[in-house]
Amino acid sequence: MFDIFSLIDEPIPEITIVDVGAMDVGGEMPFQPLLDCGRAQLIGFEPVEQACEELNRRAAANMRYLPRFIGDGSARPFHITRAAMSSSLYEPNSKLLSYFQNLEPYMQVDRTVTVQTCRLDDVAEIADVDLLKSDVDGAELDVFLGAPRVLQSALIVQCEVHFVPLYQDAPLFADIDADLRRRGYLFHTFEGHAGRTFKPLTLTGHPFRGLKQWLWADAVYVKSFEHFAELPSEKLLKLAVILHDVYRSYDLCAVALQQYQIQTGHNIGQRYVDRLLAASPAAA
Repeated sequence: MFDIFSLIDEPIPEITIVDVGAMDVGGEMPFQPLLDCGRAQLIGFEPVEQACEELNRRAAANMRYLPRFIGDGSARPFHITRAAMSSSLYEPNSKLLSYFQNLEPYMQVDRTVTVQTCRLDDVAEIADVDLLKSDVDGAELDVFLGAPRVLQSALIVQCEVHFVPLYQDAPLFADIDADLRRRGYLFHTFEGHAGRTFKPLTLTGHPFRGLKQWLWADAVYVKSFEHFAELPSEKLLKLAVILHDVYRSYDLCAVALQQYQIQTGHNIGQRYVDRLLAASPAAA
């Protein structure tokens, strides 16, 4: 749309991103541009040591990855699957997976080991957080249970959610939604979704694509806009940058900047709306 930083005269504190389950599965994360331009720092967690080492080998100076199992702080079985990206603290639900094309073989468990999980709140390297991303294959609620302090400071949570029980006894979208709403967040949008076709059908040329059945997605939650007035001005400015640059949520960004204008007297809220309307008159 346009460079939001061209409208901001005040210094913008560095945005802190925490990435739980940071394995590279292809494709660029939506917050990568903030890292590339030096406006953010990232602390990531990837328990598969080889994958964590590779992430650190390619990481820029403002990115760091730790090989820890993030959860509720308890010792847990960790189910290592044929496709490492689907390994989880929860056992894959083979009976349900068998209904779909190209899913059960990749999520078949090769071995199970006992691991000690670590609460996100107990990680010394983490202080204030602005954006929390979690992709841990069914264990997102465990991450949240160990992160009340982090979730108090985080402005946005992006997490993988499941709509059907891909893993045995793992929380589903409704459980995640209820927990985050209780913590003061509201659902904002989905960043992509995925599924598979029911057997025996498959889409010609697209064996890993679904038809109508959604299985999982990345859900984005934002601190409730009804309570933006309770956020410090510094946090409002960082929230606006994330909404504009990462999620292209220009209307909600405008709400955050209008509240920032009320708190500080800087006319950035109105200037942002004017630029927005000039760039896209249809938005009026």
